[in-house]
Amino acid sequence: MNETRDLRGSTDHPSLLILSDDPEFARSVTLRWQAERSASAVSVATTRHWRAATAAGHDLLVVGSLAAETRSAIFAELGAFNKPVIYVAAAEGEVSALRANHPHLLIVEHGEGWLSTLILLGMEILRRVEILGRAHRAERLAVESQCYAVLGRYMLDMRPNVNDALTSVLGNADLLLLEPGQEAEKTREQIKTIHRMSIRLSEIMQRFSSLACEMQAAEEFQPESVPEPRRSPLNSRPLA
Repeated sequence: MNETRDLRGSTDHPSLLILSDDPEFARSVTLRWQAERSASAVSVATTRHWRAATAAGHDLLVVGSLAAETRSAIFAELGAFNKPVIYVAAAEGEVSALRANHPHLLIVEHGEGWLSTLILLGMEILRRVEILGRAHRAERLAVESQCYAVLGRYMLDMRPNVNDALTSVLGNADLLLLEPGQEAEKTREQIKTIHRMSIRLSEIMQRFSSLACEMQAAEEFQPESVPEPRRSPLNSRPLA
């Protein structure tokens, strides 16, 4: 089982995973991250019994202070998830090699102000992840709404044909019911059932007609644009 701790937040929002074997590194990043007003969920994991599936439930990974013998393998596994990974490089000479071997990494050098740079970069990445998530959800809802609209249009277009068929069924049922003694009692009950169900379908089609009128009225209604208030000289004056 992975040594992973969930320290804050809900999985419904973009989340951060800190992967490090240095407790002080993980503590520093966690405390600085949680100090932000808009900080999202953050979890901490070590490479002990590391499994790449741990990263699947997070939107951003911050990696630092890893053992050299496990670092390359972990970076290769993380590259397959197509998720942003920020690596805090402690040694000066490893940056160029990491960029050449793992181009998917976002590297922050462990120098002066590295923690602030890391937090700003992480916040911006998760902000973009959240915006993209909202855009994808809105696009999916728009496609679903379009499908429902097409179905509704089809039903409204077929309404006259259904009404004609219902009129024929109701007319023949009325004629059969007006001839007493011509049919057996069981048959008459079946005809009455057909008559009642036809009336119910007719009522449903009338509701479709009302819906069509409401949709047409909504499409034709165009709200008047509210004129923009005129700027007074006071509002136009720049602030001192």
